Amino acid sequence: MRIVSALLASGLVSLALGTAFAAEDNVYDLSPDQPNRIHVTADPALAAKLPADFKWAEPGSFTIAIAAAGDPPLATYALDAATVIGSDPDLASQLAEKLGLKLNLVSVAWPDWPLGLTSGKYDAVISNVGVTEERKLKFDFSTYRQGLHGFFVVTESAITSLKEPKDIAGLKIATSSGTIQDRIINEWNKENVEAGLPAAEILYYEDTPAALLALQSGRVDAIFNVNSIYTYQSLKTGALRLVGNVNAGRPNIADVGVTTRKDSGLAPVLTEAINQLIADGTYAKTLEQWKLTPESIETSRTNPPGLPKY
Repeated sequence: MRIVSALLASGLVSLALGTAFAAEDNVYDLSPDQPNRIHVTADPALAAKLPADFKWAEPGSFTIAIAAAGDPPLATYALDAATVIGSDPDLASQLAEKLGLKLNLVSVAWPDWPLGLTSGKYDAVISNVGVTEERKLKFDFSTYRQGLHGFFVVTESAITSLKEPKDIAGLKIATSSGTIQDRIINEWNKENVEAGLPAAEILYYEDTPAALLALQSGRVDAIFNVNSIYTYQSLKTGALRLVGNVNAGRPNIADVGVTTRKDSGLAPVLTEAINQLIADGTYAKTLEQWKLTPESIETSRTNPPGLPKY
């Protein structure tokens, strides 16, 4: 069981508990001090554009909520099991520095972020929040990454490419229920059946270790899930291989955004700040450090078209 052996040897996954925890890592620096984090200088002209009447959760600080549960690279806990690190915390740090504010990073449970943001408990959320038309009714967005999903197979699999509906015909695919990737794979299945192709069998696994075990044991042919999480598993274990990426908004482009309260006035300033990070190379270097270059965007946008309500 190559994947299982690799995961156990790495110390990353406790299969008995089905949970991930920080351990020494051969892919990322998981130290709490993050010596390789890229820092930026304050831009007083940009800070001057912040709305004067904005009520900060903590005056003088930029309070940003991040859901840190799970594996790197987006957000996880460092080796001290207390410090939140990852690509999203790096962006939070850089935005606070750009605006000349102290960063107050708050670790939250994912379901809690909408209420906490609306109530003013924090000023922004940077936690892989996808832009949707429904969310735009209550929140503003400054985009900073593509929402990508990936198809992953065992390294020795004969499958070389899963990028469009016909590629999955007749296969067994693992994914997570109630997610964007669940919607996409079911839409593909519908297209295939209407075209006279055999349907794929979709099996649902709600945690990474269970999905990996299913893949290694041959119960599924491929995993279709969040690109960043399984890219990490691929790099760490050497037991997985990426065979195709799909944007969450297929056939359109869906982005992930820094999330702020609707009409608070922060979004245009944050969008400009992100575009400065893109222009000076900070953005690209940060994504490269966290192996997220395929998810990069060329330009940050404020409230672009989002995923429709399904």
